[in-house]
Amino acid sequence: MKAIVVTAFGGPEHMMWEDVSTPEIKENEVLIKVVKTSVNFADIKARYGRKGGTLPFIPGLDAAGYVEKVGRGVSDIQVGQRVIAFPKSGSYAEYVVAAESLVFPIPDEINFRTAAASPIVSFLSHRLLYNVAQMERGESVLVHAAAGGVGTTAIQMAKLLGAGTVIGTVGSVDKITAAKESGADEVICYEEEDFAKSVQEMTNGVGVDIILDSVSGSVTEKSLQCLARYGRLVHFGNSSGAIGTIKTIDLHASCRSVLGFSLGTTRKCKPHLLKETARHVLPYLASGKLKVHIGHEYRLTDAADAHRLMESRLNRGKILLNVE
Repeated sequence: MKAIVVTAFGGPEHMMWEDVSTPEIKENEVLIKVVKTSVNFADIKARYGRKGGTLPFIPGLDAAGYVEKVGRGVSDIQVGQRVIAFPKSGSYAEYVVAAESLVFPIPDEINFRTAAASPIVSFLSHRLLYNVAQMERGESVLVHAAAGGVGTTAIQMAKLLGAGTVIGTVGSVDKITAAKESGADEVICYEEEDFAKSVQEMTNGVGVDIILDSVSGSVTEKSLQCLARYGRLVHFGNSSGAIGTIKTIDLHASCRSVLGFSLGTTRKCKPHLLKETARHVLPYLASGKLKVHIGHEYRLTDAADAHRLMESRLNRGKILLNVE
């Protein structure tokens, strides 16, 4: 088969379109012919070697396609089904293999564009708000990086789960529209203003109940300045590359919590949890109540250009790669 292979850690120039062996399935695995896959920030980190691993490797975390073959132990997935999956190795390829526990049939109402764009952002958003933060109806939510794939999806998910006020932060004024179109009640450009101060003003000094933080560094530290009593700061990424410092004195008396979550760790260690998440998320997508914003599409052969766009931080919403 053909695949994008990272041959050296570093820039996108090391992403090569090569012939590789089609992967073989084991007893409880599924072979999938990929129709579309998506670009995630973790793919950028992996390309630079920041997630460990060895060379060469195929990047990519999720895929949508047709089931080509199933192992002897597979009972709930059939050949020919349309599925989304989190494969055991990279998804920038014509075929991928995934454990049955990480393969999810696509309802008829969901097309491949939506299916390919949704696994990471929709599953992650739901688990952050519903399972980790345990959001209650009427609570306020602050979403950092609100114009990106996760951000635009998390804003919608917060509203679907009954949030009160949803505030987004973005890095440039031209990203405000994307966050507002996703349903944010207020959007703050943190390059133009102090987001913590603005949030305090918007909430009459109370702060917000939940903060979703994928940025880290000073953004994490400043977030505690606008987190309400009993509030939950959920940290799930470090796109800034910086390390934030949490002071214990900021937690106990105010009854606030700092929680960490990784969808990657969950896929590896507790994949069964994602079956539960799928039961919640897929109906939202099928009904159109949740819409994953797709901003850009590239051919798989042009994956390096897709990475350049994401690294420039000029993308809006999800970036798809078309395999067929």
